[in-house]
Amino acid sequence: MLNKININSRKQILIVYFVLAIAALAVFWQVNQFDFISIDDDVYVTENSHVQSGITLDGFRWAFSTTYAEFWHPLTWLSLMFDYQFHGLHAGGYHLTNLLLHIMSTLLLFWLFNRMTGAIWRSAFVAALFALHPLRVESVAWVGERKDVLSVFFWMLTLCLYIYYTEKPVIKRYLPVLLSFACGLMSKSTIVTLPLIMILLDYWPLSRFPGRDRKLSETGIMKIIPLWQLREKIPFFILSAFFSIITYFAHYEPFTKNYSLGSRIANALVSFISYLAKTFWPHDLAVFYPFSAQLPVWQVLGSALLIIVISAAVIITVRRLPYLFVGWLWYLITLLPVIGIIQIGNFALADRFTYLPSIGIGIMLAWGVPLLFKREEMRNKILFPAAVAALAILAIVTWRQCGYWKNSIELSNHTLQVTKNNYLAYNNRGIAYAKLDQYQLALEDFNSAMSSEEDYADAYYNRGIVYDNLRQYQNAIENYNKAINLHSNFIKAYNNRGTAYDNLGQYQLAIENYNKAVSLKTDNAISYFNRANIYAKIGQYLRALEDFNKAISLNKYYADAYNNRGNAYTSMGQYQLAIADYSKAISLKPDYAYACNNRGTAYAKLGQYQLAIEDYNRAISLKEDYALAYNNRGFIYLNQGNKEQGCRDVQKACALEACTALEWAKSKRLCR
Repeated sequence: MLNKININSRKQILIVYFVLAIAALAVFWQVNQFDFISIDDDVYVTENSHVQSGITLDGFRWAFSTTYAEFWHPLTWLSLMFDYQFHGLHAGGYHLTNLLLHIMSTLLLFWLFNRMTGAIWRSAFVAALFALHPLRVESVAWVGERKDVLSVFFWMLTLCLYIYYTEKPVIKRYLPVLLSFACGLMSKSTIVTLPLIMILLDYWPLSRFPGRDRKLSETGIMKIIPLWQLREKIPFFILSAFFSIITYFAHYEPFTKNYSLGSRIANALVSFISYLAKTFWPHDLAVFYPFSAQLPVWQVLGSALLIIVISAAVIITVRRLPYLFVGWLWYLITLLPVIGIIQIGNFALADRFTYLPSIGIGIMLAWGVPLLFKREEMRNKILFPAAVAALAILAIVTWRQCGYWKNSIELSNHTLQVTKNNYLAYNNRGIAYAKLDQYQLALEDFNSAMSSEEDYADAYYNRGIVYDNLRQYQNAIENYNKAINLHSNFIKAYNNRGTAYDNLGQYQLAIENYNKAVSLKTDNAISYFNRANIYAKIGQYLRALEDFNKAISLNKYYADAYNNRGNAYTSMGQYQLAIADYSKAISLKPDYAYACNNRGTAYAKLGQYQLAIEDYNRAISLKEDYALAYNNRGFIYLNQGNKEQGCRDVQKACALEACTALEWAKSKRLCR
């Protein structure tokens, strides 16, 4: 179309880049106002002390050595650490990084196909469909899916570098391709299929198979791949195999219900077609689709038949229509790692898993649909405006779908509207209500989750937390018991049950629970921290120090552990060591009012009253209703003879927090 009004191809390309970037920004820009959600964002950011340490040498070491969250993806961790360095816990910054990566992947995708085919507008359609489809929302609007957008960025970069290499196959062009692929695998290992996609692109559109058409009819597709092409892919296949093995052993989900192989295969067949259907009719999109172990036979057989028919059709027409063959295989191959035959969760399918596969469908549409119009004039009059209209409609649906990701409650509400018996949505809305102190609503949601999935341990665990917050410790223990009965290795449940016993004053039972948690995971800093607190409470300070030391050795940024170790030192009369620990806690967490108050007390014990008052002032400025800090500052003023200020502080403390009769009598006596 633009050729008709004398715009040269260079300007057309620039226009496409501009429009793609602006369109993606317009559709997804709202994410900068979104919050973290209660699914995985805590694991990746809000409760991850390593990420919240920012960019440090220890952070680099941890990122490359951990399989935390059941993956080895060091570059994902590093990207989140960079975000924390600049944005702290402001969720909008993380969302904008996701969006930026998505836009860069879109632009690279356009460059890739335009470079390979020279078809500007078909390449633009593939990129626009990738950028603006509603199925992209989950990957872009979910901070916990940083691994998705980061790995796909490296996927696109790898293929772009590969095209550059194929134009002049020399080692200095080959090595960047391999390095980029390794970076992608270190972001998310599901891109292991990329070497196979390279071979597909070698066939079409790169035409790197010598004598392709003649040999195809004689030997079949696989036999025409030259040996030298397989040789150049060997390092890529080795990397894929290596990361596949790491992922298999790292991906440990003890709370995932085990489904039979037959159920998983049936679900995989149906999922192939479900993803296809959602690509063409993106409705009822949800963050979680519960797995069904009993799919209708007609649905499974119908899906299998449709896959066979489409596959047979593209194979039969491969010589004449190679792009249909490449597009369909791109779709099937990139879905294989996440199709669920090897079980990776309790879900039937996930929108984010279409991030790469959808490109294959875009290829089929961009090069296949024009075949329906024999005359070029008809193509220009119908296809261009039809494509623009379709993309505009998709963009509007995407913008609306994106809005559901504003926060956990909005997302869960939408998910419950478009799915049935969605226990995960109830559970996560309950978590969100609990964080807002709306405990009754939280309890109702956890009860609904249990009604939808009777043996749902997470719901019992989370209901236990609500009862803890309501100080109904016996009810909390009963729920933790149920969660542990369902999953005997539920470390968090042991920890929380220990804390509930602690609150009931049953210290030995608390210690036994922390012991169990430590035995299940010896590198769990929280378990050592909790046990140390009990030891300190019962006066076993040496044992407490040993556990605090262990917790800090596992997490050097554990501000609470430094603070509480300082409390132990204070109880032992080792005030200088206590002050050093409180200072470390404050340096890690500048708004740590409790550590400021505690350091003030240690200074007061050493007779350094001015430093003590400064710390109490700081604690009060951070926490205006901090009764203990007022009380401590008041008694220092009273001891220094500043009766007016001292009495004001002590009486303020008593007004904020009920005083014992002895404290009240003492303050009244001093303030006569």
